[in-house]
Amino acid sequence: MTGGLDPDDDVDAIALAWLRERPGTPVEGIGIVTRLWACAKLLGEDRRRILTAAGADTATLDLLSVLRRAGEPYRLTTRQITERTGVTAGAISQRLARAEAAGLVERSTKSRSRVVDVSLTAAGHEVVEQLVDRVLGREADLVSVLSAPQQAQLTELLRIFLSGLHGELGDPGAMHVGAPGQLS
Repeated sequence: MTGGLDPDDDVDAIALAWLRERPGTPVEGIGIVTRLWACAKLLGEDRRRILTAAGADTATLDLLSVLRRAGEPYRLTTRQITERTGVTAGAISQRLARAEAAGLVERSTKSRSRVVDVSLTAAGHEVVEQLVDRVLGREADLVSVLSAPQQAQLTELLRIFLSGLHGELGDPGAMHVGAPGQLS
């Protein structure tokens, strides 16, 4: 092992190769950023597989989740949905049209109002409950390779890192691994 880097570890091998080819190259971020990218890719693909097997996609989970997390009566305006998901009004409109056609949400307007309310239907509520159980249950299983204290420590370190990134790079709005939108 050289300077804490393990030549048998694929990510560390990248850093070591850069140091060999360009001594003095700043490689401190490789061990973190490359592993975070790999984790994000694996987790995003796993989530996509779970949703596909359930006949859903990330946009559907995103929309139904934001309504479900709003609490009873599981209703928000289209503007609130747009703000909470961080996607464009046009994208929300498309998502709503698909979800409404599938019977998962209902749109309504008050007379003389341009405000559109969106509510979960009973079918939408059932779907989001099943999706959340599958997705979050799977993610809990995946992080169980870490002990409870390790999970807490990693959560805090990632909170600090993400806050620092937002301070340095700005806040791109809501994000979702594998697709734009809000985390479930």
